[in-house]
Amino acid sequence: MFFIYQILTCLILLVSPIIILFRLIKKKESKSRFIEKFTIFSKQRKKGTLIWFHVASVGELISVIPLVRKFESENKIKTILITSSTLSSSYIFTKFKFKKTIHQFFPIDLKYFASRFINYWKPSICIFIDSEIWPNMFYKIKENSIPLVLMNARITERSFKRWNIFKNFATKVFDKIDFAFPQNQETINYLKKFKVKKIKNLGNLKFAKQNKIDQSFFSKKFYNQFRKRKVFTAVSTHPSEEIIIARMHQLLKSNIPNLITIIIPRHIERINEIKDQLETLKLSVNIKSINKIINTDTDILLVDSYGETKKFFPITNLVFMGGSLIEHGGQNPIEPVTFNLNILHGPHVKNFKEVYRLFGIKKISFKVKKVSDLVKKSKILLNKKSSKKINIDKLGEKTLKLAFFEIKKIINHHENKKTKILGQ
Repeated sequence: MFFIYQILTCLILLVSPIIILFRLIKKKESKSRFIEKFTIFSKQRKKGTLIWFHVASVGELISVIPLVRKFESENKIKTILITSSTLSSSYIFTKFKFKKTIHQFFPIDLKYFASRFINYWKPSICIFIDSEIWPNMFYKIKENSIPLVLMNARITERSFKRWNIFKNFATKVFDKIDFAFPQNQETINYLKKFKVKKIKNLGNLKFAKQNKIDQSFFSKKFYNQFRKRKVFTAVSTHPSEEIIIARMHQLLKSNIPNLITIIIPRHIERINEIKDQLETLKLSVNIKSINKIINTDTDILLVDSYGETKKFFPITNLVFMGGSLIEHGGQNPIEPVTFNLNILHGPHVKNFKEVYRLFGIKKISFKVKKVSDLVKKSKILLNKKSSKKINIDKLGEKTLKLAFFEIKKIINHHENKKTKILGQ
């Protein structure tokens, strides 16, 4: 199976120029930096200990920021490398001001590229976040005797079934993981089935308190435009969800005339497409640019920039979390809860099953299946803040401390082992 995987990745490499061109046209790739995916690096490797975090996209990047900040203060760590696969995550990275941390795009998972990557960066530890499993890279990490950690590990039922089709191959890949720190019990069960040996439950890193993005909030003038409005904010929406939210707005408008709906799509390159769709419903749609004046008759405000979601929560009355009315699995609902907001979500939330279960028990989140459900629940919840609170900061701080301690321990053990080998 590993041989077949090599063939498939080689085929992907052959067609990659076409794929990259298409993604450049769709504005899903950086014109100046896509070459990093072919291990043509834009940053120099500095001397000293380097730790490497790999994340998939925005959500995973945000979750690891508190941990990165802790390592930034460690004198022993000279460089922190963060890799990701999406353009949106690279934009979010620029919102933070780091002294030691740099960003590069994760390379295509080909043996040659994996080897070049490891040989160039020479990490002291490799920390893959969430569900990032890359066979060729894992093999090269193991070949170089570098500790491999799967942090905040998450394996869903769907991904388990996919891996389990090729169980022997999967077991060999997962065997390369030295330490797994899962975020829920479901993942623990699946990791055991793939024979991962060192598993320790540290909790969910996404509960860790996020430091503010190093960027000023909107002006008071901008915020004041919402003072007399009821604000419904739909976060990380996916195709087809925007039109459902807009229909909800239409139906609510007669009962709540001062209603404004803010839609923050998961991928902002879809903004113009979304605007065209919503305007077919005869709604007044405004695309936000920084501090742009919002008309009093604006129905829908579309947010066209990354990294600003939390800035809308102080003016929000109710939140809808996207990726849940379609079979995507839902987006991370933790952040709005820290602003004491109620959450509406669709039935498809398996990406955050245990988090939503907790929020449901506490009556902070509420499931809806269609437009009529959205209207009914929104009428009630738009007029009140959440009366329930969860001490998320306490949960997150504990996980953050444990994760920091475990990674330091692994690095120290690895460095001591290297020193002994060199001394022999």
